[in-house]
Amino acid sequence: MLAMLNWQIDPSALAPLVPAGCELDTFRGRTLISAVGFQFLRTRVLGVPALGHRAFDEVNLRFYVRHKHGGAWRRGVVFVRELVPKPLVTLLANASYGEHYITLPMRHRVAPPEYVYEWQRGGAWEGLRVATEGEAITPEDDAEQTFVTEHYWGYTALPGGRAFEYEIEHPRWRVWRACEAKLDADVHALYGERFAEALGAAPCSALVAEGSPVAVRWRHTIH
Repeated sequence: MLAMLNWQIDPSALAPLVPAGCELDTFRGRTLISAVGFQFLRTRVLGVPALGHRAFDEVNLRFYVRHKHGGAWRRGVVFVRELVPKPLVTLLANASYGEHYITLPMRHRVAPPEYVYEWQRGGAWEGLRVATEGEAITPEDDAEQTFVTEHYWGYTALPGGRAFEYEIEHPRWRVWRACEAKLDADVHALYGERFAEALGAAPCSALVAEGSPVAVRWRHTIH
């Protein structure tokens, strides 16, 4: 299960972080940023079970971009920061994909209708929480839930006007509507000043997505 909190943010806060060859992707004219908590389960690397690293939590902060390839748009995400409890995951992801993982103690509590993902930083626990109501639905093509869950590419900025691009594969997820959602963290210290105003407010929307097997393809460089 993925717990997702979404905020509207001034695009000028994200502009310096947009990788080369990409532009901000918007939903009905609004620029969104999302905090996402979930569990990796039965993890494999190059098809081989990742011994000792098959199940672990992750919380990431991401925003949405698009890149034109062969006349068509590829819609993707850029990760601002990813939190995991496994140092080897941090090492491999940062080295292989140029990502921004850090390692922290983490825990979760998944007891529907409540979903909580937490991390410990500076001796204190921070986290995000989503509570849902109603039944799961399959969102329409033009719904905000579809926008935030169906960007099937990842992009990472590199020096010299280059970027990594990699494909992310999963089916469309059913979602549950949130009736409560909260981020409890020192945003300025964790993510930086540019995010403090947006993430210091209540989320503009939130949801829980059911999740599924996900494949992350090997990255390549774009200019």
